[in-house]
Amino acid sequence: MSGYHPRILVVDDERVQRGILKEILESRDHRVEIAGGLEEALSLFNGALEDADPFDLVFTDLKMPGATEGLDLLREVKEACPGTEVVLMTAYAEVQTAVQAMRFGAFEYLPKPFDRDRFLRVVDAASEKLGLLHENRRLRALLDQGAAPRRMIGRAPRMLELLEMISRVAVTDTTCLIRGESGTGKELVARAVHEGGGRATEPFIAINCAAIPETLIESELFGHEKGVFTGAHAAKSGRFEEVGRGTLFLDEIGSMKYDLQAKLLRVIQEREFSRVGSSRLTPFHGRIVAATAQDLESLISRAEFREDLYFRLNVVTLEIPPLRERRDDIPLLVQHFLHKGGDRLGRSFKGVTLSVLEAFEAHDWPGNVRELENCLERMMVLGDGELLDVPLLPPTVRGGRSEVSERGPAPGTSPAPESRPRGEGSGGRRIELPPEGVVLEELEAELIEQALDRSRGKLEPAAQLLGITYKTLQYRIKKYGLNQRAGSVEPAAPETDHAD
Repeated sequence: MSGYHPRILVVDDERVQRGILKEILESRDHRVEIAGGLEEALSLFNGALEDADPFDLVFTDLKMPGATEGLDLLREVKEACPGTEVVLMTAYAEVQTAVQAMRFGAFEYLPKPFDRDRFLRVVDAASEKLGLLHENRRLRALLDQGAAPRRMIGRAPRMLELLEMISRVAVTDTTCLIRGESGTGKELVARAVHEGGGRATEPFIAINCAAIPETLIESELFGHEKGVFTGAHAAKSGRFEEVGRGTLFLDEIGSMKYDLQAKLLRVIQEREFSRVGSSRLTPFHGRIVAATAQDLESLISRAEFREDLYFRLNVVTLEIPPLRERRDDIPLLVQHFLHKGGDRLGRSFKGVTLSVLEAFEAHDWPGNVRELENCLERMMVLGDGELLDVPLLPPTVRGGRSEVSERGPAPGTSPAPESRPRGEGSGGRRIELPPEGVVLEELEAELIEQALDRSRGKLEPAAQLLGITYKTLQYRIKKYGLNQRAGSVEPAAPETDHAD
């Protein structure tokens, strides 16, 4: 039996016959609709095409009230959707006609009366062919999009721990919960889990629970039957059916309405679900990975999230650190995004200036990796050269600085009042490099300590003395451990939790 479950339309003017076929097919977990003649069949078929959920397989009686209805349906179906397979059902006396009809594209014919086993063998053969075509289309789409197994970028200790966790979880079927602030890459982690295990060749379907209206999300997840609500002109499958044996990624799970959480809990516990408006249970063979940027524990305390669902989802937690806690990864990410953006724009970028990198390392990145990527994309689009410089930085990242990079001012600009020519201190005095050289970081730390002493530990005036921004000074104090070495320094402002 094929693992692919096609959507099937059964057309027969005998009510008992089509009812029997529908029952047999549904016992094998196929999605089935029935019609009693050509007009009804075409209405269902065209409606399915409009809903972008076409029938994969049509079983039709060759002889119905209209003398050529079976052949007419075959021609209409193959013309509108060549990928749909058609099986003709016919009496023995009409076998010759059915064989001729196969020249017009019929998949197979079944002489009447036929037994259940033969019928199911034809169903399985068609399902196998359709499954291979479906998988071929899916893989071709991935190639066309340039999709490849996602490579997580990072060498910070917390990122290495996360990568190790992903490799362990991926080879299991364990339900896991991904936690991280907005923009940290939760879907990227979910895809890494999917692609690192045995489900890599199966579908990966992502759905943002916060982006779909409450009135539609249940139908989006579980599907619905025809006529169950206004606008439901035809039955429709949901994401739980479409994912098959793949991975269903539920992003922003904390936004799911409370009563729908109970139905999700049942799917996880019982591994089955039903469409909206149906009592028939459908087995679920996929894997669920959920993600949130919200504090689920707080939602539980306010009775906005089910505690039993939380424990079912939170079997393994994958915590993504915010970018401000993995600043060592910024140069790696910069190079990755420059290469990616260069390919997209058809240009080559060598990198960013040291001043830009310092601004990146000093910034708090409330939007995390997504904000960094967007920032670099802006700079690549606006920049003319291969090296991206400070004037291209967005004001939010530049921190209000008006500075000249090591290359000098951008064309048409002039140094800001506080800027100093390279190699000169205040008053235009030239700073001489000692013959034995210096350790630059030690010199920088000593100058910061002197500025802090002169400002009595106040960061704003110390930053002005050094010609850097307040945030840059905060970063350098943390970098050199000056909070501990200089007791008079005022505490750095606490880092804000930007989770949304």
